[in-house]
Amino acid sequence: MQFKKIIDSELFDHQNVLRKVIEQLSGDIEAATILILDSLKKGGKVIIFGNGGSASDAQHFAGELIGRYKNNRPSLAAISLNTDTSVLTCIANDFGYEDIFSRQIESLANQNDIAIGISTGGTSKNVINGLLSAKNRKCKTIGFSGKGGGSFEEICDLNIIVPSSSTARIQEVHIVIIHLICEILEEEFS
Repeated sequence: MQFKKIIDSELFDHQNVLRKVIEQLSGDIEAATILILDSLKKGGKVIIFGNGGSASDAQHFAGELIGRYKNNRPSLAAISLNTDTSVLTCIANDFGYEDIFSRQIESLANQNDIAIGISTGGTSKNVINGLLSAKNRKCKTIGFSGKGGGSFEEICDLNIIVPSSSTARIQEVHIVIIHLICEILEEEFS
C-alpha cells in the first residue's frame, strides 16, 4: 500500500505533462516532422545525439528510422553520434568532451541533413557545439529539451521544449515525441 501512493503520484504527474504537451506542442511536433520529412526526401539523413538517457533516446530514434517503427518500409537514413566508442574516446582525448559531436558533424553532415540535439535542459555544451557545427554546415537543427529550453532556444531552427522541470518527465515525453514522428514518417514512406 505504501508504494501505490508513489506510483499514482508519478503517473498523474506524467499525465499532466502529457496534457500540457497536447495543448502546447502539437504544432511544434508537426513542424519537426515536416523538417525531417523534407530532409529525407532531399536525400539527407537524420543525425541525432545527446548525453546519458538522451544518448539512449538518440540511438532509439535512429534504430526506429533505419529499421522500422511498426511496419516494414524502406530504411530511412539516420545516425546516432553516440554509438562509436572509438570515435567518441578519440575526440574526447584529443580535443575534449565538448567536441565529441561537433567533430563528427564536421565530417558527416551536409546541407540536406537535419541535426537533432537532445538535452533535458538544453545546456549540454557538447550538444550545443554539435548543433552549432550543424548550423555552420547549413543543416536544419531541431532541439528536444525541457526546463525552459536553455541555449537551444537561441541556436535551433526549432526547439521542442517539454513543459516540465522534471528530468524523468522530459525524457518520457521525448520518447513519445520520437514515436509520434516515427509514426508519421512511416506512413509517408510506406
